[in-house]
Amino acid sequence: MNYDLLISFMIATSVLAISPGPDNIYVLMQSIVNGKKYGLATVAGLISGCLVHTTLVAFGVSAIIKESDILFFIIKLLGALYLLFLAFKVYKSGSELSLNSDNIPKKSLSQLFKQGFIMNVFNPKVSIFFLAFFPGFLFSDTLSSIIQFYVLGLLFMLVSGIILSTIAVLAGSISDYIKQHERIGLYLKWLQIIVFVGIAILIFTSEK
Repeated sequence: MNYDLLISFMIATSVLAISPGPDNIYVLMQSIVNGKKYGLATVAGLISGCLVHTTLVAFGVSAIIKESDILFFIIKLLGALYLLFLAFKVYKSGSELSLNSDNIPKKSLSQLFKQGFIMNVFNPKVSIFFLAFFPGFLFSDTLSSIIQFYVLGLLFMLVSGIILSTIAVLAGSISDYIKQHERIGLYLKWLQIIVFVGIAILIFTSEK
């Protein structure tokens, strides 16, 4: 079992969870507008949705791995290219972090949980990202690929959940820090680019 690969996976997940994106900005805004527990309800919904995507990827990719070396190579190639595309999109995007809470409606805890869950489950980009991200981090020659995908999925949920929950709890302080340090968006932007490119290289060079 390759524990270094698992540690690398957790580090990459941490960086991606910290980097500005729809999920963490949404959690941040809900916490600022409605309060910490509402942000945490949103986090719970978002993270729960990841289990659906993990299941789809685990059984789909595992079948492909068993079926053909060529198909698995194609999956790796497309995954690496997709991550490079994401890196390019981040590069072309602006580095300013916009925190506008004026138009965020107040909702109940259950509504925010459901909305977070639905946002995640019905976002095909999450499945595509998992499909690109996970195959390069298969860490064992003895465990079945399905079990390994679920381990990676649960680790992704754990790490992302901790970071998003921290954002929810510290929303006020984080918002103030972002407003006082305008260059933080630029640093996070380039950190995200480096991680996407690094994962793309790792996935493309990984072996079945």
